[in-house]
Amino acid sequence: MNFSRFFLSFSLLATLIPAYALESIWYSDKDLKDENIQLIPQAYIDPSVSDPCSQKAYNRPLSLLEVAEAALCHNPNTREVYANAKVQAAEVGVARSLFFPSITDTVAVTENQLRTPTRQNSFRNTQNQIVASYLLYDFGGRDANLENANQLLKAASATQDAIVQRVLLNAVNAFYQVHANKAVLRTSIETERLFEESFKAAEAKYIAGIATPADKLQVNTSFANATLSRLTNEGLLKIAYGNLATIMGVSPGTPIEIIDHEINVMPEFIDQDIQALIEQAILQRPDLIASEMELKASLAKIESVKAEAKPKVKIEASNQYDTQRAFFGGPIISSQIGVSVSIPFFEGYKPSYLIRSAEATAELKASKRDQLKLQVSLDVWTSYQNLKTANEAIKASHILLASAEESSRMTLGRYKEGVGNIIDTLNAQNALASAKQQKIQSILNWNIARTTLAQSIGVLDNAMIQKLPEAKQN
Repeated sequence: MNFSRFFLSFSLLATLIPAYALESIWYSDKDLKDENIQLIPQAYIDPSVSDPCSQKAYNRPLSLLEVAEAALCHNPNTREVYANAKVQAAEVGVARSLFFPSITDTVAVTENQLRTPTRQNSFRNTQNQIVASYLLYDFGGRDANLENANQLLKAASATQDAIVQRVLLNAVNAFYQVHANKAVLRTSIETERLFEESFKAAEAKYIAGIATPADKLQVNTSFANATLSRLTNEGLLKIAYGNLATIMGVSPGTPIEIIDHEINVMPEFIDQDIQALIEQAILQRPDLIASEMELKASLAKIESVKAEAKPKVKIEASNQYDTQRAFFGGPIISSQIGVSVSIPFFEGYKPSYLIRSAEATAELKASKRDQLKLQVSLDVWTSYQNLKTANEAIKASHILLASAEESSRMTLGRYKEGVGNIIDTLNAQNALASAKQQKIQSILNWNIARTTLAQSIGVLDNAMIQKLPEAKQN
């Protein structure tokens, strides 16, 4: 027998086996639970769009809905939680595999040479052994493991919903932040022009000899301060755009533009029963649902650990083919079948400690669930109160802005006519700039409070986003 040829054939076989196994009936890369797991759950994408996660160009102003879809599709957090859900789906498959028999086929081919002073003998020995085993009874251990895996899969799915809603909330809030920063920048430019007008009026009066140098310096100081504020707001707008781009899963330097919308609309607030909202959140918040599923999984783990400390009954069968031509006249064929019982008598009290650990873990999960339930109630309460406050603040900001605009026009006109002083004029213009920013901030707070309340209840989804006026394209 040529040993080099034998080992070459063996090496080639070892190389081909893994490639064959990938496509064989003994291995499948399709997850049995994978059809129920998606990168973006159905409730968070527009069903009318065939491929919402296709790569889109950002060469035109984007609506709120487009920003939200880009964030859900390309934000790394959504891909991470999707991968975690697929991992847990695979664990369910592992738990289900214990309900199937195990079959192993072992083939061995050896070349042998026997040498003595008088003779030399070469022969080939071939062995083939097939072993099958099946777990008949294990006091509910398999059922408990499967229940544990299924509950963890449900927890992973609920966690995916929670992370998707969090990404959606961040995208919506970042969109509104950019919208507010753009409005603040426009207000800063208007304020700078207003102070420039006052400066020109003071300079003209100074040249005419009817104003003091102090008036001119005071106006010049306010003008320079307005210019500084405008430059600062330009930088803040760039930062807001960078934050929005990052949430959308692209580089902060990516040129992005959003659609401008009118901000003078007075929002309507519908007074609702806060206790009913809290009860709705307790039923619908996905992170609370995930916590409940983790608790159920930990309870199943207790039963699994208890079953590990009990006997197991298996049925086993084997068949072996062995060619011992050097010593026997023909091949040897042997078969076995039987039932085996594995009884763990003593393991150094390990099962007791494992059971205690599992029970303590269940207590920990229950405490975290109760703590999260209180936090959910507080989130709803806080968001609701913030929304009510923002709603009233918008009404007050409209009144404040109207009064500040009238005061600024009046004092500047009086100063130009020579019957007013520069201090009143500058104070009125500063009040007007402050009123404009307070109005913008109150609308931003209202938009953020509205979406935060929806997220705290657990209802922030595509349908809710589509109802917002900013979701529509111009």
